[in-house]
This record gives sequence, structure tokens and C-alpha cells, in this order.
Amino acid sequence: MKIFTMPSINEVQDNNDSYLGQFIPLHYHHHMLISEYRMGAFKTAIEQTVFPGAKILELGGGTGVLSWFAAAKAEKVWCVEYNPDLVKEATRLLKLNTGSEHIEVIQGDAFTYLPPEPVDLVICEMLHPAMLVEKQINVIKHFKERYTQHISSTLPRFLPEAVILAVQPIQQNYVFMGFHAPIIEFQIPETNYSDTQELAEPLVYSTVDFSKEISEEFSWEGEFTLETGTVNALRFITKNILCISGPDNDITEWHNPHMILPLPEPIVAKAGDLLQVSFNYSAGGSLSQLQNSIKATLVRPWDSVKPT
Repeated sequence: MKIFTMPSINEVQDNNDSYLGQFIPLHYHHHMLISEYRMGAFKTAIEQTVFPGAKILELGGGTGVLSWFAAAKAEKVWCVEYNPDLVKEATRLLKLNTGSEHIEVIQGDAFTYLPPEPVDLVICEMLHPAMLVEKQINVIKHFKERYTQHISSTLPRFLPEAVILAVQPIQQNYVFMGFHAPIIEFQIPETNYSDTQELAEPLVYSTVDFSKEISEEFSWEGEFTLETGTVNALRFITKNILCISGPDNDITEWHNPHMILPLPEPIVAKAGDLLQVSFNYSAGGSLSQLQNSIKATLVRPWDSVKPT
């Protein structure tokens, strides 16, 4: 293993931590490492997509663990990380683990870095609920443009391969020991929350396929048929298709935490009411950009029926 510092990166864009979305504090990476759900899904996907002798690029390497998974089979792994503190930490941690001799840790900018030769797979985990904050879509979109222009007309495979985005109206309890506080919340997927009532089935508002042309803008209008309750929030669901493999096209997936955004005003609904929802935002944008764009309108079908 060796470390290389990109000469164009001297400081972190004038200390602008939001340049690539966010700089996750070093201690927070422990939470990601101890998540068997997250680690298991990525390890499985990498084992299924990396073949012996493969050349691998990881953009946003963090602690280097995903590069280390890839190095079990790969001939070469370039692990690119922008945060200089994490570059040092990844270098330290990889030295503690056998099998890291084929990993090159690079302090570099994912928006500009290109590998010195064609690669077979690009691993990028800049994933955030609703594809906000982190720059996953932005980075991959611009990487593809640079790669086809300067490296090869044949694109590598991407991990994750796709992201499915959905939204769902809910009734959320925002009273905490008598204190009313409608705030943004996050929920662990596949977990039942007694303070959350689903008022309609989720609807998919976008599918991002990283192998195809991708947009950095989301704009959606849809309609839900509601159950009885008070719609006071929307839950955003982010399902990452890490890889599709094998003769049966088996899917390895991983969900980001569900993100709950409170509505400005609660909407009291009866069963059968329709809720018209629209929003728009930019990939990698702020949570407030999405939240401020949300419009939710209740429609009662029988209100428009005139008596005979």
C-alpha cells in the first residue's frame, strides 16, 4: 500500500465542509463500521462484482474498508478520499489489515480525479436519504463525462448500480413529553415505529440508473389515496441497488435511513381522500431545499359530485 497526495489539493476548499456534501466526523465512521446491515450488504455486493485481477476505483473511500473488501480479489484499488484527516486514518487502518498491499490511498477530489488506466468497477458510497447533501449523483455524472473523454469510451460498472426513491404520507407523533416539536427525523428501515402511522402506500418518484444518463434535478407530482388520519409529514425512502448478479439476477440492496420531513400545516383526512403532492430539488442539495418546495393539497372526490 502507498499514499499519494494530489498536488492540486492543498486545503479543503477554503474549509468549506459542504463541498462534497459533508465531512463525516472520524468518530461517526465507527457507527458505519459496526452496522452489520450496511457492512454485510456492501461486502456481499463487492464479492459478487469484483473478479480476480480487476482494477477498482473507490471515490470517497472514508476508512478504506470498501477498498479493502475489493482488494481481496482485485489486482489494484485506487482509494480516493478528499478529507485529509480521513486519508491519514485510512492509511493507518489499512496498514493494520493484511491484503491492503494493492490499495493506493489518494488524497484527491472526486469531482476531478481520474485513474491512470481503465477500471472495471467504480465504488462510490456518498449516499444520503433522497440523494440530498451527499454528492453521489453529481460525482458519478461528472466522472462518466471525464472518463469517456479521457480514459475509455466503455464505462466501468458502478456500485451501487441504481437507486430507487419513494415518498409516503404519514401521521407522525411530534409531541415529546408534552412538548410539540415538528422536526426532521430519521428511521431505521424495516423497523416498526409506534409513533408513525402510514396513511398510504409509498409511491416511487424516481429511479436512478448509474449506467445510463442521469439528471441532477428531481421534480415530481403525484396523488395518494389516503386512510383516515392527519397527514403531517412525508417519509422519503431510499433503496440502493448495490448490484444485480448471477443467472437469476439476484439483487443485493441496502436502504438508507428513512427521512421524515414535517409539513408546514397538518391535513386532516378521511378514508378515500386524495392527497396531491409535488416537490422539486437538486441532487446533493440541502434538506431545506426539498422541504421548502413541498406542496400538499387535500382533494375529496365527493366534494365535486353535484347532487341530482
